[in-house]
Amino acid sequence: MNILLIGSGGREHALALALSKSPLLSQLFVAPGNPGTEAIARNVAIDVTDHGAVIDFCKLMHIDFVVVGPEAPLVAGLVDELAKAGILAFGPTKAAAQLEGSKGFTKDLCRDFNIPTAAYERFTDAAAAKAYIQARGAPIVVKADGLAAGKGVIVATTLDEAIAAIDMIFGGAFGAAGAEVVVEEFLDGEEASFFALCDGERALAFGSAQDHKRVGDRDTGPNTGGMGAYSPAPIMTDAMNAEVMDAFIKPTLAGMKARGAPYRGVLFAGLMIGKNGPKLIEFNARFGDPETQVILPRLDEDLLPLLLECAKGTLRDKPVALSPRAALTVVFAAQGYPDAPQRGSEIRNVEKAASLPDVTVYHAGTKREGDKLLANGGRVLNVTALGQDVAEAQRKAYAAIAEIDWPQGFHRNDIGWRAIAGK
Repeated sequence: MNILLIGSGGREHALALALSKSPLLSQLFVAPGNPGTEAIARNVAIDVTDHGAVIDFCKLMHIDFVVVGPEAPLVAGLVDELAKAGILAFGPTKAAAQLEGSKGFTKDLCRDFNIPTAAYERFTDAAAAKAYIQARGAPIVVKADGLAAGKGVIVATTLDEAIAAIDMIFGGAFGAAGAEVVVEEFLDGEEASFFALCDGERALAFGSAQDHKRVGDRDTGPNTGGMGAYSPAPIMTDAMNAEVMDAFIKPTLAGMKARGAPYRGVLFAGLMIGKNGPKLIEFNARFGDPETQVILPRLDEDLLPLLLECAKGTLRDKPVALSPRAALTVVFAAQGYPDAPQRGSEIRNVEKAASLPDVTVYHAGTKREGDKLLANGGRVLNVTALGQDVAEAQRKAYAAIAEIDWPQGFHRNDIGWRAIAGK
């Protein structure tokens, strides 16, 4: 099969590496890709926001299957346009991708189908939102309704912070994504990421992870797209996995089907597990980043047939084969991230780090100039390792990071601390 993978980050490097191992694969193209994907696939310079250009490329290169990595093309309806052109694709339709594209849509679905989540209200008026916040008190959570590159959620610990968040969002900080605001009850507990493969009717559990969102050690500083992750999440026991499937994933599939938008693709549930059990923080309509970089190394079977079954509506009943080993990834970020990452500095010895046993280095924000590898984003590298447990995976990942020569980069030093402390 000829396959086109859409995306350019660490998630797509991980997906490309997994797909490249499939005996079903003939040629793998990545648009636009990065220096990591270039080593295992053919990078192509397509503007993925130009759906016509993507379709023309698919026809030219006889693409049999398209795998869409990031959320923006899904919310923009790329899968719908591919389907109209007779091209099979992995990922939800535009209507189904509203689960990530509109937080208000998802909250209403939870209300209508009894999916546990935080109490909330939706607002298009700043004064009404502020009045609600004043009545509720802090801590409280303020969210831009639409896609905001992972930056549209403000956990306000004081009323002043919450009011400022309302002003910022309605003031245009996130553009059209902030035309509506969702204000939510603050949830306390332990966060976990849960993934399920879906074909519109059926779902299969596809692993769990825990992410580290704060930029600094011990979860300090501003939120980021993720500074590291590990899998599996210790809190996601067999019983908890079953509860999440029954209380969150299956009702969501039923609800989306009832609304005329059956969900096919991977469904990523961000959960808060507190004293009263799990509640939904948010749904994402794609694989997580950096969670993919720790789940796929644990996959003990061919990824491609699973994705094809989702797209075709033929998902099997047999559980996904995941290794009992743990995986941990550390994000190596550019100085200044998340506010103003510094681009252009040279990174050396990545190949040396990647040659260590059980280590993979995924490219997330890099570019090549001649024989030099340069930083070209905020989150630049994902250094991932496998181990018998999280502690061993952590040791291997940080040993690999120590081999990389990049003075202009930084990373957290405590990825996996919760799992290790819990043990």
